Amino acid sequence: MDHEFLITMRLSFSLAFITTLILLPIGIFLGYFLSLKRNLLTSLTETLVYMPLVLPPSVLGFYLLLIFSPSSFLGAFLQDALNVKLVFSFQGLILGSVIFSLPFMVSPIKSALISLPTSLKEASYSLGKGEYYTLFFVLLPNIKPSLLMAIITTFTHTIGEFGVVMMLGGDILGETRVASIAVFNETEALNYPKAHQYALTLTLISFSLLFVTLFLNKKQSSFL
Repeated sequence: MDHEFLITMRLSFSLAFITTLILLPIGIFLGYFLSLKRNLLTSLTETLVYMPLVLPPSVLGFYLLLIFSPSSFLGAFLQDALNVKLVFSFQGLILGSVIFSLPFMVSPIKSALISLPTSLKEASYSLGKGEYYTLFFVLLPNIKPSLLMAIITTFTHTIGEFGVVMMLGGDILGETRVASIAVFNETEALNYPKAHQYALTLTLISFSLLFVTLFLNKKQSSFL
């Protein structure tokens, strides 16, 4: 394995890990909020959360590029006042990945919380426990398989993301070049053996993580 391959894969894993870490608490609170009684606010929030599922990644990346470009008001403010550069930087990749992978974290958690019997929550409240205690010590322990599925799908989706990453980060070795970008670049250069190296690595990682998750979930359900 050459040095460039290792740098690119390390950056891909770093992006996926950091994105998943950021999205886990966000996904828990949003999933819980969306599992409550439906109203206009929850419907609007859910629509915004799931927009990345129906919006082309290039479109999302394009608008993020416009919003955070140094030529925009917000981009110029962040760069001049806070020294934060979100275009063609690793920080920008994290922002784009968090937005694009959000529904993959929220959806399994929300669905699992909705499927729980209301008696769990009612019993906790009857014992004088608060809402947050009930969420973290009563509800979440009962949806561990769904939490694991949310984490794995978010990680694998992020590590293979292309459109948003390309639009917002470009192709800078050691800074924004992740494995999915490398596959595209090597294919475009007709360097198929190198493209295959990246593509096969991503395929094996995704398959292995998904297989382990499904196996553990099935094994746990057999004991319930």
